[in-house]
Amino acid sequence: MDFNFTEEQGMLRDSVARLIREKYDFETRVKVARSAEGWRPELWAQFAELGLFHAPFSEEDGGLGGGPIDAMIVMEEFGKGLVVEPYIPSVVCGGGLLKHGATAAQKEEYLASMMEGEKIFAFAGSEPRSAYNFAHVETTATAEGDGYKLSGRKSVVVGAPFATHLLVTARTAGGVHDKDGVSVFIVDKNADGVTTRDYPLADGQRASEVLLDNVSVGSDALIGEKDAGYALVSRMADEAIGALCAEAVGGMRVMLDTTVEYAKTRKQFGVPIGSFQALQHVMADMFIATEQSVSMTYMVNVKVDSEEEAVRQLAASAAKVKIGQAGRDVAQRAVQVHGGMGMTDELSIGHFFKRIETINTQFGDVDCHLDRFIRLNGGSAQAAE
Repeated sequence: MDFNFTEEQGMLRDSVARLIREKYDFETRVKVARSAEGWRPELWAQFAELGLFHAPFSEEDGGLGGGPIDAMIVMEEFGKGLVVEPYIPSVVCGGGLLKHGATAAQKEEYLASMMEGEKIFAFAGSEPRSAYNFAHVETTATAEGDGYKLSGRKSVVVGAPFATHLLVTARTAGGVHDKDGVSVFIVDKNADGVTTRDYPLADGQRASEVLLDNVSVGSDALIGEKDAGYALVSRMADEAIGALCAEAVGGMRVMLDTTVEYAKTRKQFGVPIGSFQALQHVMADMFIATEQSVSMTYMVNVKVDSEEEAVRQLAASAAKVKIGQAGRDVAQRAVQVHGGMGMTDELSIGHFFKRIETINTQFGDVDCHLDRFIRLNGGSAQAAE
């Protein structure tokens, strides 16, 4: 398989990498993450001007003709800068649901303005008792007149503090755990009955608890077919996993390079610690884990564009398992080489460690995806490990 990038994709990577170098040095990132706002709206507007929000979408939808590979390129570079702006929640998750499920009118109203950076989306699919199961939906959508009334609670809605709209899963039929009967709705975050409690995550990003109390939406707020939203969410989640894997790879590359450079300059017993064979083996293992993760990231982002559900899910789960394990291994070894100072806030390594750990919990952890891979693969986990 040819993994060479096109000239346009190379230009995309170069422009994002340059922006991160110029605007996202470590000290700036820490200051932004700790600020009251938690992000930079002016930088979000600059992302839009560069076409980063258009990149993953087809020309028919008003995009630049790209797909998951383009989102992968953006997120790998974002991973190197520990970017806190909500690209995955709005562009990959929100844009993915709209791309696959919205009507032409909905795309014109919402997707186009999202690509311009005007509307920002957050996916509200998790609930207090749902764990990683998007079929577990207790939030209800009751038909009323020419629309619905939504009531329920959503948890850890990443990016919601910055969002203008929420994409909410709600049950329109069936039991709490049924895949059938889940529907997806666009909800204005400022609508009557919507209450949010915002808070920072351990990795510096922001999320919200969302309470929906008889929130009225019109029938045109329904994305995709009524009762058939689970398949739409599942497809979007696999694409989001591909983007998260790319972000993890970006972080792993920085941790590897930072650790190697530190080992060249930190001296013990009068010599650089990088001259010790034991640490050379550690860094060699970090390199291997990172390169394997790069290959898995390419694989998953090629396959999540497939129309076959089993192909997408197998690839997403295999990548989530491998990169979850490799990312934790690289992060732990980086901290070990740096010693106790590796987990202090003064060094970037500890911040990358926290982000890698948070990525491992988004859209299913290693155990969750190993279980799914085994079920899809007929009882064998060999290809995922």
